[in-house]
Amino acid sequence: MGSTVQTGVGGAMRKFAAMKDYITWFEIPAYDMLRAKAFYDHVYGMLMDTAQVGDFSMAYFPTESGVGGAVVQGPGCLPNDTGALLYLNASAGLDPMLERVQEAGGRVVMGRTLIGGDAGWFALIIDTEGNRLALHERPAAKKAAPARKLAPRKATAAKARKPAAKQKAAKGKAR
Repeated sequence: MGSTVQTGVGGAMRKFAAMKDYITWFEIPAYDMLRAKAFYDHVYGMLMDTAQVGDFSMAYFPTESGVGGAVVQGPGCLPNDTGALLYLNASAGLDPMLERVQEAGGRVVMGRTLIGGDAGWFALIIDTEGNRLALHERPAAKKAAPARKLAPRKATAAKARKPAAKQKAAKGKAR
């Protein structure tokens, strides 16, 4: 859980713990599992694992941690282009992914679009099953400026090497 937040609900203020992530899993419906899996495998350059779970065929998006999801075919899984909009990670490769969307049989309905601020860019696509989805590219992380190297201080180093007697003599001449 994240930080504690106050909100006004029904005129009363209530405290609750804000969640770190609001999405825990997603499913993208499909009419044709082989076609849908081929589409996402091509767009992301991956191979999704598949499984049969009861009446449902599922192709899983590989993930090491974080939010997972699958393409799902089965009862009640009806692709559409007017429901909730899911933003899929395009990492730092939105433009090549948009090319692969078209190569794989999908459509780009809104090309690269700046969101604003530090939010990055998105594009809207229709996959081979008729689902409207967004691809999201975050801006590259700003790199810290390289540390400056200080030039060696030759005069100081040379002065430090002089014997103490010579340094005293030099001070006496300067007076």
